[in-house]
Amino acid sequence: MRWAILGGGLTGVTLARLLAKKGEDVVVLEREATIGGLCRSRTTEGFTFDTGGSHIIFSRDTEILSFMRDVLGDNRDERRRNTKIFYKGNFVKYPFENGLSDLPKEDCFFCLNEYIRTLIAVEKGETPPPRNFREWIYATFGRGIADLYMVPYNEKIWNYPAEKMSLHWVDGRIPRPPVEDIVKSAIGIETEGYTHQAVFSYPVRGGIEALVRAMAAPVQDRIVTDFEVASVRKEGGGVIVSDGTESIEADRCISTIPVQHLLACMDGVPDACRKACERLRYNSLISVCLGITGEVAEYSWLYVPQHDLGSFNRVSFPSNYSTDVAPEGCSSILAEITCNEGDAVSALSDDEVVDHVVEGLVRMGLIESAESVVYRAVEREDFAYVVYDLEYQDNIETVRTYIRDQGIDLVGRFAEFEYLNMDACIRNALEFVKAVP
Repeated sequence: MRWAILGGGLTGVTLARLLAKKGEDVVVLEREATIGGLCRSRTTEGFTFDTGGSHIIFSRDTEILSFMRDVLGDNRDERRRNTKIFYKGNFVKYPFENGLSDLPKEDCFFCLNEYIRTLIAVEKGETPPPRNFREWIYATFGRGIADLYMVPYNEKIWNYPAEKMSLHWVDGRIPRPPVEDIVKSAIGIETEGYTHQAVFSYPVRGGIEALVRAMAAPVQDRIVTDFEVASVRKEGGGVIVSDGTESIEADRCISTIPVQHLLACMDGVPDACRKACERLRYNSLISVCLGITGEVAEYSWLYVPQHDLGSFNRVSFPSNYSTDVAPEGCSSILAEITCNEGDAVSALSDDEVVDHVVEGLVRMGLIESAESVVYRAVEREDFAYVVYDLEYQDNIETVRTYIRDQGIDLVGRFAEFEYLNMDACIRNALEFVKAVP
């Protein structure tokens, strides 16, 4: 059986690798000149940056974690996570609820007191079930942690009001902190949250794209680049995919590209499906890549909930992941900004975005001055994060049902339109291939 896989990102090449290993005939169709998707990296002037935001390799899924590590082979290093939240000029331990003793005493008391009050109210049944993400945050963490960190940070990264977001996705992605950890944290006893990230891997050379390229190595001759899908149609018992010039015939088609792009390539899509797709929300991403003279702070990455410091929500330090991603005597910083087409940040020029970020980093004390910056670049991704608004579940079900009724399978973050990390994308690819007769 011949399979046409739309998209050469991590999911697409993983599907190709696994299907080919199973003896299937596959072809991967990628619109860009290089594979990688959101896991692309760029190396210029000795600096390597991940263009779709900072990536690391970790997972609770031990099978998938071993698979990723094995695929990378010797091109892999490990680091212990050293992550902080920049709050009122202090570097607070991450996650926030595990760093309460780092807060000013009044804020620490506020967080602990409100957490306990909320816990008692929930246990007494005095708190109604949450109806949205914002209410879930308050019911889970209390007003202190919610007001000081969880709500401002989440509204910054999602670029959307928390009360307009669904809560169906939070279980498993945002752990509920144990009561004893909150109390220990407040009185200064060391506790750890998100322990599955405590040690992470990263390629020594090539950035995160090295993982995609290693995954694609056995099927490199089956990948067609510069192939922008223009039409997908059923014919007979199979499907024909065309870029307007060349047509590819296949028995089965798997799409890993955004559903918005896929539907645009299909004829006869019902209005209800098109409208549901238009209502699906997502964020775009601006990555600001900076090369710095000298060393940077020893942190892995920082979360920045404050809006007055800048629009960036996370600051990563790639040169702390690998010694081969910056020239000798230099370090690197990657700042991420989520945005939507038409908003104030998206309208800024690349130079304006860089200046905006550098000013904020200087105010945070992460770089001495703009003169410290010896390399600057801006990368923009249209599709970065799925946003779960209150209408999401109805809209995505309409879209998925129609596409699957057309005989096209959906695997991957923006094909399934789910907020999937790299490990989840690989897991979904693996489960899909396992189900192939």
